[in-house]
Amino acid sequence: MPYCYVNRHRKVSGEFSSATASDGDIKIFYRKYGRGRTKVLLIIGLAGTHEGWGPQVKGLTGTEYHNEEEEFVVDDNLNGLKDEEEGVQVCCFDNRGMGRSTAPVEKSEYSTKIMANDTLALLDHLGWKKAHVFGHSMGGMIACKLAAVAPDRLCSLALLNVTGGGFECFPKMDLRMMSLLYRFLRAKTPEQRALVDLDTHYTKEYLKERLGSSTRGEMLYQEYVNGISSSGMQSNYGFDGQINACWTHNMSSKELDLIRASGFLVLILHGRHDIIAQVSHARKLAGKLHPASRMVELHGAHLVSHERPKEVNCSLLELIKATESNISIHEWSSFTQQCQDETGESILPTENDNNETNISTYIYNFIRKLQVRILYILGLFVIAFKHTKNAFRFLKPRFSRGIKFHN
Repeated sequence: MPYCYVNRHRKVSGEFSSATASDGDIKIFYRKYGRGRTKVLLIIGLAGTHEGWGPQVKGLTGTEYHNEEEEFVVDDNLNGLKDEEEGVQVCCFDNRGMGRSTAPVEKSEYSTKIMANDTLALLDHLGWKKAHVFGHSMGGMIACKLAAVAPDRLCSLALLNVTGGGFECFPKMDLRMMSLLYRFLRAKTPEQRALVDLDTHYTKEYLKERLGSSTRGEMLYQEYVNGISSSGMQSNYGFDGQINACWTHNMSSKELDLIRASGFLVLILHGRHDIIAQVSHARKLAGKLHPASRMVELHGAHLVSHERPKEVNCSLLELIKATESNISIHEWSSFTQQCQDETGESILPTENDNNETNISTYIYNFIRKLQVRILYILGLFVIAFKHTKNAFRFLKPRFSRGIKFHN
């Protein structure tokens, strides 16, 4: 099994000196795909495994078989490429706390800084001096932290459905989200978890699309059940630890300035209908990284990388090509090239599309904020009622004893 042992590559000075003493027990499971001199490291998000990058692995390398399987499978897309020749080689892995990687028990052993150290150790283990680093959701937070502490190791940075961490990790709170959270916490089987994941990660219209005699949602459901069954349900301490990493994540102004001044290009991709990582937070991050950053919004939800793989993969390949052509960050921020499908039609949104979406979502956002306030007030009322009821139960026997004593 391909594992990276973090302690063998651990940094003993600088930003990572605060890594925990138990790092000697941490091993990170990874897979490599494809061949070529262009190296891409993919960092998955909360509660995800390396398999979550399937559409991007296929789109970037032309193969879905990891390198250990290649001796058994002939793939015409590889064309016998060696690592030093043209082509893309991808590595994706399971973060600590998930999949086949080590899951520390203590929450203090999870942070985006510590997990960026895991990622840096993996780069050293692979022998990659530099790589294009792409992160999704929590993986984007880890990628940001890595870019701040080791900018010389990045060719470019792509952040998919990312936020700035902390309070920005709060999802869009409405009745639907409250129901999803309740179902998520009660999910004990792969079947229950799969249903929640589908409703959380995709738009309703995408799940309702018909593919032959079945809907896309029905087909994805079985894939999710099989995937969760093979990798296993995430442990409670693994989930709590990764949540802690998201909650404690923060990028200081100094770190953001360092990323912006490092010279590599930044791409921020986001699904407009993401209910987990709200698009407004991604726009704010893009603004902080301007002019090095370019923002692309797509019609999709949290897993826009699965829902719109052609558009996402095309944008990622454009980032790689732009990096290799040495265009300036100012040219990149105003980059207007658009991906096209087989018919020659654009598959990326235009500026007019984004403007229409912003106008149409203004009223929606206002209503959503109003819903949040109403739910907040109701929550305060419930809490106040609960405490009043508990206080009455506490005082009642004492009040009764006082009356008896007085009599």
